[in-house]
Amino acid sequence: DGAYTGTENIKQASDQNIKVVAKLNITIAQGARKEEDKFDYNKDADRFVCPAGHIAIRKAKQGKKNVGKNQAETHYFDVEKCKSCPLKEGCYKDGSKTKTYSVTVKSNLHQKQIAFQETDFYKDKAKHRYKIEAKNSELKNVHGYDRATSYGIDSMQMQGAMAIFTVNLKRILKLI
Repeated sequence: DGAYTGTENIKQASDQNIKVVAKLNITIAQGARKEEDKFDYNKDADRFVCPAGHIAIRKAKQGKKNVGKNQAETHYFDVEKCKSCPLKEGCYKDGSKTKTYSVTVKSNLHQKQIAFQETDFYKDKAKHRYKIEAKNSELKNVHGYDRATSYGIDSMQMQGAMAIFTVNLKRILKLI
């Protein structure tokens, strides 16, 4: 499902007022962090806190807006505290001038998709996705719709029509 929620797909769907009923790619929705790498976020200070309890001294945004890549928010920690920290093993490299922790800032497009995933409409429609995916799998794996057999859009449309016709015919015969 994550393949359907690429930025371009969501943008085109949004422009055409289409709702994408597919889960947002996990690395966008939750980030790609291991559990032991997670720093805590202090909402009141609007800063991250390292596992040892040291709060970031400043933060800055990296990257440009609306250029196809999400911006990152980088939090800077006091290196003097890191030098004497009991948890510095694997966290701070001796001699480093800075210690940072960065998180990706989700675009408005991704934030809207995350909010949409919490709605009852999405949850209801998502319950039926498995049926569609099963039919797509049958078309691709059983009836050869995974690879075009001829060149050109007309040939591809004909191949698709024939595969879908075959699947529907099998269904009709099974119901009779």
